[in-house]
Amino acid sequence: MAAPQQDGIAKTGRLVALVIALTMILWMAAQWAGARIGLHPSFAFLFDLAALAALFWSLVVLYGLWQRQKRAGR
Repeated sequence: MAAPQQDGIAKTGRLVALVIALTMILWMAAQWAGARIGLHPSFAFLFDLAALAALFWSLVVLYGLWQRQKRAGR
């Protein structure tokens, strides 16, 4: 049984879940704060790009996890 590999997969999955959750929380907070203090709309665009980058990273890592499990026959 490959318990260390399963631990690695679970750890990476938790990291991805944390990144997704924190990205959404920080993105919503940035949108709210930006509107509240009257930041220029270009800053909102930067917040959007940063959130998209984090979510794209999460998608790539999740795809790698899926492929790793597929190769392991699970």
